[in-house]
Amino acid sequence: MHLTLIILASLLLYPGSSLLAKDSARYDLSYYSTTDLAQAHARRSAIVAALGPELGARLRVVRSDSGFAVVYRRRGNAEGARNAAANHSRILTARGMGAASVVAAKDWVEVAKGAKLPAPAAQPASPPPPPQAPQPQSEAKAPATETALIDSNQRQWLESMIEARIKSLRRDGHLAADERTAWSVYDFTTGEKLVEINADIKLQAASLIKPFVVLAYLHQVDQGKLKYDDLARRHMVRMIQHSDNRSTNWALKRLGGPAATSRILKASYGRILKGLELVEAIPRGGRTYRNKASAADYSRFLLALWKDELPRSDEIKRLMALPKRDRISTNTEVPEDNEVLSKTGSTRHLCGDMGLILARSPDGTEYPYALIGIIEKKSAARNYLRWLRSRGNIIREVSSLIYRTLGERHGFAPTRLAAR
Repeated sequence: MHLTLIILASLLLYPGSSLLAKDSARYDLSYYSTTDLAQAHARRSAIVAALGPELGARLRVVRSDSGFAVVYRRRGNAEGARNAAANHSRILTARGMGAASVVAAKDWVEVAKGAKLPAPAAQPASPPPPPQAPQPQSEAKAPATETALIDSNQRQWLESMIEARIKSLRRDGHLAADERTAWSVYDFTTGEKLVEINADIKLQAASLIKPFVVLAYLHQVDQGKLKYDDLARRHMVRMIQHSDNRSTNWALKRLGGPAATSRILKASYGRILKGLELVEAIPRGGRTYRNKASAADYSRFLLALWKDELPRSDEIKRLMALPKRDRISTNTEVPEDNEVLSKTGSTRHLCGDMGLILARSPDGTEYPYALIGIIEKKSAARNYLRWLRSRGNIIREVSSLIYRTLGERHGFAPTRLAAR
């Protein structure tokens, strides 16, 4: 009995002993770690939107060893924390937001949004880096802010998320064996390519070729070889806003035909449209299968357009921003008040969209990025409209993932589905 009392007394006097530690240990959940305070608060808002407002009272942005973290102050036992982390992870990973992890509870130091932080301690001087060869100027990066820098692991994560989703769709029979996809995402704020999946493969262009026809036409207008009168403007509007094939062929005819149009584009914009194959006007019935381009071609075109490097860029932007349904903003999480410059392409073999999204934060700051999504089918779809709708929804799903991810990174809050 005396020995028992001595053991119990020792456990009370030394709470670090293994038996007592096992019974009294408490755990919290951690969702995100970053060196940027604004990103941490943006991620907290996204987690609350995903898991529900009742979680918000205990969800904090706190200091961590590496900077800041989003932590749920649960103070529960190990088993309960593991179960909660598993439940939360299922919801978050389905939204492309990563998993929750179990961490030992402690007295976290909360950091308010917009808090003034002390300047970092001075670091010892390091030798200057060796001189580097000048980088090519094509697709030059815009100045990147500290809050927007994206490391290679994050880029790989976003690309792997899309690849994993495509594999899942194939496994479940929602993508056939004869279908291939291509994706490209370019963040114009940081000047970084975030996703390049089959981006250089030439695929059927369908109506995605039409902005290039507009480019060729306006090039000739600037050269004084064509007029941009009211008739031409009406045809350009119908070509882009309504995807009118007759207006497209009207422009191709005045350009001298597909071969002459291709020569104009290759001669002046070959570094942008590297994979372009413009070989036919649009046949009766819209069965245009021979024109080709790559996702990278569309991405370079949108970047040059945004940088006003194309003739009459303002007019091309106006045409592509005309209201219409598309697959990167209509029925996605992209809010209605965000301007979108887009063009769809559709045949029995192809479902695609190219677009420039001007995401807007609550204070009005714009964060532009380009998204291209293409699904090409080798054999003609039997039920064309059903196939087109289901493949369009795949592009919409990826577009929502991209919007959420960039929203969390740049600080414009993700929103729930907005009907467009």
